[in-house]
Amino acid sequence: MNVLLIGGTGLISTSITRSLLGMGGVSVTHYNRGRSDTQPPEGVKTIRGDRKDFAAFEARMAEAGTWDCVIDMVGYAPEEAESVVRAFRGRIGQFVFCSTVDVYDQPVADLPIREDAPRAGRNGYGRDKVRCEDVLLEAERRGDFPLTILRPAHTYRDRGAILHAFGGGTAWADRLRKNKPVIVHGDGNSLWTACHADDVGTAFAAAAGNPAALGKAYNVAGDEWLTWNRMYRLCADALGAPAPRLVHIPTDLLARVTPKQGAILAQNFQFNNVFDNGAAHADLGFRYTIPYAEGARRVVAHLDADGKIESSDEQAWYDRLLASWERAGEVVRTATAESTA
Repeated sequence: MNVLLIGGTGLISTSITRSLLGMGGVSVTHYNRGRSDTQPPEGVKTIRGDRKDFAAFEARMAEAGTWDCVIDMVGYAPEEAESVVRAFRGRIGQFVFCSTVDVYDQPVADLPIREDAPRAGRNGYGRDKVRCEDVLLEAERRGDFPLTILRPAHTYRDRGAILHAFGGGTAWADRLRKNKPVIVHGDGNSLWTACHADDVGTAFAAAAGNPAALGKAYNVAGDEWLTWNRMYRLCADALGAPAPRLVHIPTDLLARVTPKQGAILAQNFQFNNVFDNGAAHADLGFRYTIPYAEGARRVVAHLDADGKIESSDEQAWYDRLLASWERAGEVVRTATAESTA
């Protein structure tokens, strides 16, 4: 099987490459700009280019010949989807598109979220992925090529960071180790799921050249449904820290007073993000093999080894927010006491 990965050296595509090579009888080629520090494994061919230079990309793909399967890991805009349709129409056996669970509308009526749930996009990223899916689905209906869509949720790898209430950064891990208060949105009981890139990558590789996957979309999210409170406790364990001092602040308030850091809370984290992976289990042999507690330990080990846990002592905005919340609580408590006296 001759497989092209558009991308190839990123979070998930690195694992996809390893999984494809491990299957035997698979030839793997990457198409990317060559700007990543990650080097592809021995035997992988690389075509250099920018897929956003549509004319050059399409001409290069015409020169490259035909493919049994093309996996697009870096398609984010509908213009990019339109370009791959022009590039591969009638010339490939299958197109596998990396979408996202952010295509689903939120909040949903039923949990866990299935692949046939309404798609609206909960943020700009999700809405653009919906538009990409629509372009590709229309191409499939015309008979341009068979299509498979995979929708990962939060995906992480050993050398990375652990997601927390404000998204990125690692100072929150330092806060846990120093037993400082840590902010959690809402009451901390909304559900979240995460999946290691090695498990997600295996699912993508299993979709390639798989007749059962043609014409279908699959959730490839974690099977472990965790509250944010529980995630913080597991992270504290991984860090060798005391039981976390969690401070719960309403999500809408956090999003309003910290628009830069808190936007993702209102757009995503406040909802129950749990997904039905049954179709991927059945057709792709998808398995969730790395529990969150183990994954957190792996990430922490690499963060410590690489010296990448940031100091929380310089996180002034975070401390100001906590102090303001405490003062507001005192005002409310005083006013309530006076009104009931």
